[in-house]
Amino acid sequence: MPLVEETSLLEDSSVTFPMVIIGNGPSGICLSYMLSGYRPYLSSEAIHPNTILHSKLEEARHLSIVDQDLEYLSEGLEGRSSNPVAVLFDTLLHPDADFGYDYPSVLHWKLEQHHYIPHLVLGKGPPGGAWHNMEGSMLTISFGSWMELPGLKFKDWVSSKRRNLKGDRVMPEEIARYYKHYVKVMGLQKNFRENTYITSISRLYRDQDDDNSQDRDISTKHLQIEKSNFIKRNWEIRGYQRIADGSHAPFCLFAENVALATGTLDSPAHLEIEGEDFPFVFHSMSEFGAAINKGKLRGKVDPVLIVGSGLTAADAVLCAYNSNIPVIHVFRRRVTDPSLIFKQLPKKLYPEYHKVYHMMCTQSYSIDSNLLSDYTSFPEHHVLSFKSDMKCVLQSVSGLKKIFKLSAAVVLIGSHPNLSFLKDQGCYLGHKSSQPITCKGNPVEIDTYTYECIKEANLFALGPLVGDNFVRFLKGGALGVTRCLATRQKKKQHLFVERGGGDGIA
Repeated sequence: MPLVEETSLLEDSSVTFPMVIIGNGPSGICLSYMLSGYRPYLSSEAIHPNTILHSKLEEARHLSIVDQDLEYLSEGLEGRSSNPVAVLFDTLLHPDADFGYDYPSVLHWKLEQHHYIPHLVLGKGPPGGAWHNMEGSMLTISFGSWMELPGLKFKDWVSSKRRNLKGDRVMPEEIARYYKHYVKVMGLQKNFRENTYITSISRLYRDQDDDNSQDRDISTKHLQIEKSNFIKRNWEIRGYQRIADGSHAPFCLFAENVALATGTLDSPAHLEIEGEDFPFVFHSMSEFGAAINKGKLRGKVDPVLIVGSGLTAADAVLCAYNSNIPVIHVFRRRVTDPSLIFKQLPKKLYPEYHKVYHMMCTQSYSIDSNLLSDYTSFPEHHVLSFKSDMKCVLQSVSGLKKIFKLSAAVVLIGSHPNLSFLKDQGCYLGHKSSQPITCKGNPVEIDTYTYECIKEANLFALGPLVGDNFVRFLKGGALGVTRCLATRQKKKQHLFVERGGGDGIA
């Protein structure tokens, strides 16, 4: 679906979109849904189990949540996100979910087309983003209901696709298909462009003394010298779209606002050690899963080395364990470290991850026992190097070194987003401007109620870029951004009417 056929926006387009969203995963999809005019209201029969929150919602029952004070509603709420609007939206969609309850959402949705804000959602693949790259995984993920987007229950969709729903855990490929279907059934297709690759996003400036001057890109040095003479204008977004015949069609778009919803799975983090580029060292679950599916590790007596202490590393442990492949599990933290993700997950909801954590605690390496038959953990260890003869050198926190023969190694220590299209790779947007953006260590610094970047006006970020890895919480970004744009739109219209330009303006 070439961009030129859909929008005629190639090269020097004069059309300026109010919003362009970079990334078509669940964050981008949810934002498109709300910018398309879908508005959440408190259901007439709903009673939220949080009595204080419910009384606040009752005060403005006639207003959509988008039109209410999000800071007021969020006050006092607690949840597994550092962003208050994310916690608010999650507790409205899934009341008391962290306590194991499956209460229905207290919201109902209305399509109010007069609230539509024109926008484009640009993605490399089909709607669903990185979820399509997880297809074929043998491992289940979180509850399907926590993966769903507003207005379409995952259970309702999945029951129409297969006969039996075994439990509440589902496969990534089902989630990917659900997201693709969601865009279609909600009528959002007109906003989405697939196979698009962004090469640059830059600010345009205009000479404030010349009303007839064109928007233009000004060098940083020039801008610093004559900063008072220029005002910030729109964003220029350049890139290309891959067409069916394999060729590339370049495009140039202009936008008043840009939302970064790229996720953080673009570039797996590396240990940056000797031998890490050997073919037996993998850096993703998909590579490791493919090797197992092809039988490459079948019958191997040497263990697989798995590096990392997060959920993806735990997935790899389970994958190997269930395939009868012995595991050496190496991680830098102590098993009692309170920041380990396992300590944040309820045992009832995530029994398999707690099984891994139990093994991490109880099946650790000792000189007396050596390697155990199926799984051995190495807390407070790191990998020094990989050798060409498929050996690895480990070092403990005390400096003691150990050498083991491997059948494969899987390094799963996180990933970095690809923000190469931004100035300085987007580093300047983070809390630590000298370091790359990461979900945990250095997320994009935002206004927690509008999701606008602190260091760049009219640039928004949501999802993993701001620390919300779980789909449950990244939906809050869509609410924050939509409220911000809707509020500014009202102010513009009000100002326009006050100045005498509003003859019947809506």
